[in-house]
Amino acid sequence: MRWVLRSVLALALLVFLAVVALVLMPTEQIARLAADRFEEITGRQLVMEGAVRPSFFPTLGVQTGPVSVSNATWSREGEMLRAEGLRIALDLTALMRGEVRITAIEADAPQVVLERNAEGQANWEFGGSAGGSATPGMAGEGTPFTLDLAEVTGGRFTYVDHATGRRVELSGLEGTARIPAFRGEAAFDFKAVTNGQPFAAQLALADFAPFLEGKLGDVALTVQAGAADLRFAGRAGWAPMAVEGALEARLGDLSETLRLIGATPGARPQGLGAGRVEASGRLTVTEAQSLHLRGGTVVLDDNRLTVEADLTTAGERPKLTAQLTAGPLRLAAAMGGTGGEIGGGARGGTQAEGWPVAPLDVSGLGAMDASVALSAESVDLGVVRFGATRIATTIDRGRAVFDLRQIAAYQGTISGQFVVNGRSGLSVGGDLTLAGLAMQPLLMDLGGYDRLIGSGDLSLKFLGVGNSVDAIMRSLSGSGRLSLGKGELRGLDVAGMLRTLDLGYVGEGQRTIFDGVSGSFTMENGVLLNDDLSLRAPYVTATGDGTVDLGARLLDYRLRPVALAAVDGSGGVMVPLLITGPWASPRFRLDLEALARERFEEQARALEERAKLEAAEAEARARAELARRAEEELGIVAQEGESLEDAARRRAQEALGAETGRLLERLLGSGN
Repeated sequence: MRWVLRSVLALALLVFLAVVALVLMPTEQIARLAADRFEEITGRQLVMEGAVRPSFFPTLGVQTGPVSVSNATWSREGEMLRAEGLRIALDLTALMRGEVRITAIEADAPQVVLERNAEGQANWEFGGSAGGSATPGMAGEGTPFTLDLAEVTGGRFTYVDHATGRRVELSGLEGTARIPAFRGEAAFDFKAVTNGQPFAAQLALADFAPFLEGKLGDVALTVQAGAADLRFAGRAGWAPMAVEGALEARLGDLSETLRLIGATPGARPQGLGAGRVEASGRLTVTEAQSLHLRGGTVVLDDNRLTVEADLTTAGERPKLTAQLTAGPLRLAAAMGGTGGEIGGGARGGTQAEGWPVAPLDVSGLGAMDASVALSAESVDLGVVRFGATRIATTIDRGRAVFDLRQIAAYQGTISGQFVVNGRSGLSVGGDLTLAGLAMQPLLMDLGGYDRLIGSGDLSLKFLGVGNSVDAIMRSLSGSGRLSLGKGELRGLDVAGMLRTLDLGYVGEGQRTIFDGVSGSFTMENGVLLNDDLSLRAPYVTATGDGTVDLGARLLDYRLRPVALAAVDGSGGVMVPLLITGPWASPRFRLDLEALARERFEEQARALEERAKLEAAEAEARARAELARRAEEELGIVAQEGESLEDAARRRAQEALGAETGRLLERLLGSGN
């Protein structure tokens, strides 16, 4: 800002002084003298093409043809300044009093190039033989001045930072400036086009002099771009850059704002700024280029949040630290759902024919790192809906971790961690604990299934990969465990069906009341496998196993209910029940083939047991007969607890001992 005013004013005063001092000299010589003096001050060449036409009364002025100022020697962007013509006028009476009152400055099609090289050197840092700055007697260097009106038509502005690769271009620049008092108010008004987006801006200064030096001062800024409107009122300075004040922005659907900053507008889902983005609060920008918002409010469509936020720009990526507080948050469209009332379970969560296949765009996770705490009255994600919610979110290099500190959902609570990883494609995972959740509204929202009524606990570890809800559901892997208390299964009367073997107990109005259900499961490639289901109900118990294809939303499950069993679990009637087909309209049928097979196997086992019993009885009879004959013929009598074999062995040993005794007696008797 300061170098522009100094350069223009220096040029103007040099020309005017030349006109006054050398009124009788040719205009070409006047222009040459002004150019020489300008180069001595700035180190840059000033070229005036064509005639220089002075005026003397009622204003002292000069009008030129094309004018250009050379750029820094290291620049490859062409001239630093070029205009098709300049007209400058001063109040002669004020000048004679020692005051600088510029009545008019007009620039026709000016083109200005500002740039920094890779080493950080700026092309507006002049280096002339006079020390690279205006002398103390010049305007802009301690000399007060006023400006009635400055006008720019057909201008172009370019800023290039070769160190960062950033390039900003403004075309079609039209603007005015008014500085009625050097130490007083000033107004700047301009419009231009950047990145194909027209915009207009108005800047009002309460005190021009300190702002010229870069010091903090009261400012009011308004920017409009299509439906977007931004207003700031507060204090600002540019040496160093600092801002503090009240910000109010109505940004429409963000498309104009994104084009202004060089980003590509894209469709955003309802709830995340599809048609309405607003922000307000107390904004502070520090010398370190950090931004701080206090008492902020952000509106995204129908979602309103209060915000306390800090954004730092040092490092590889910006870092956002924020505390968000909200009422009801409606984010169903962002997750491919349709939204609805909290906990009602009336809308079925997803369409009956399958999971949403719309791509999920999480590229925004890589824009910055973040540590954000959210507290909301409720959150509707379309697929599922929560009540009072407290979540701490950490984003690091495109990976978001949601620490679920408190989530009220479906009459219960949810805790644990949920992860969205957008570093390479999209994957989601989690380790969740659900306690006391009402199953009917939960399953209705998750998959349109409303037949299970009851509350229960669920522990779940899972991982899914894919760029849509459908792809994620078809890739799910993990494990979990489910435990339900008292409830009912609608559409099926297990006890009635077992008593009559009649499928008429399936359908509307039928139900199975149970005391508890438990089971564990694993998941692989989107298919859930369970083999230990246990159901306890009055007059009925059941076990079950089978699969649930989560991606295709299909059931293939076998339930083995037993009705009218004894207290010890024996007896009763058991008929396997097959549950197959889409879970929105499953088919129930008695597995009579399996029943016949199981009964045949039971009969075979009974026959085998009977054969074993008969063989044992025959063996016992044979042993008894053998013992009788041994006693009668051999004198072998088995003692209590002694087998026949042991008795025979004992009897043989006794006989051998007796015979040995007789032989010894004979030998001893013959020896006497």
